[in-house]
Amino acid sequence: MDKVLHSAAEAVADIPDGALLAVGGFGLCGIPSTLIGALAAAGTGGLRVVSNNCGVDDWGLGILLAAGRIVRMTSSYVGENKEFARQYLSGELEVELTPQGTLAERLRAGGAGIPAFFTPAGVGTQVADGGLPWRYRSDGSVAVASPPKEVREFDGRRYLLEEAITADFALVRASVADRHGNCAFHAAARNFNPLCASAGRVTLVEAERIVEPGELPPDAVHLPGVYVDRVVAADPSDKRIERRTVRPLAPQEI
Repeated sequence: MDKVLHSAAEAVADIPDGALLAVGGFGLCGIPSTLIGALAAAGTGGLRVVSNNCGVDDWGLGILLAAGRIVRMTSSYVGENKEFARQYLSGELEVELTPQGTLAERLRAGGAGIPAFFTPAGVGTQVADGGLPWRYRSDGSVAVASPPKEVREFDGRRYLLEEAITADFALVRASVADRHGNCAFHAAARNFNPLCASAGRVTLVEAERIVEPGELPPDAVHLPGVYVDRVVAADPSDKRIERRTVRPLAPQEI
């Protein structure tokens, strides 16, 4: 089955307001920026997003956030986005903070059909006990707080119950995809992308290179095409560096 569409706009056209999205990437590494841009252009709003973070103020998911299109984030890290902090503290945005490994496993479990699992991460903290502010009121008081989670003991150690995540749509970015949807990711861009892809009921992949079936060796496939519904070409010019670090020139280089 040929899953390649002509444009990112066509791929995101049926994502409705209020959809739950699983979005791959880590910071600005491996993010589906072409699909995010198409979704921003489509005007879709009221989105609930599961992603490791929310990009930066002017790129990645930060574009949707700045436009007021996101109402809820489930993330493990949010420290690079000042607009995110402003919306959260003012009560405009609901935020569920989750330990990073737990977030990854919640997505993996959702893709594997496992409804919940026990983990030691978060035991003895507000993650287990509840009370983490999910949404503030405009006066700074807590409007919605996290609920307590079930804690059980196994072999002398305490674990808490975490529910799996299954999204309406998943948006991911691959280095290479074939027309059947089989994907390979480059280095650290692999991060959350395969997990988000498996957790989506409908999975959209933007690929930097699209090849014919058989060109991608089976041993090189990181994400089987069974998890992928649509493939589009990624915009090759939309990669950004999140934080540029350079060193001073040595005297012999001047």
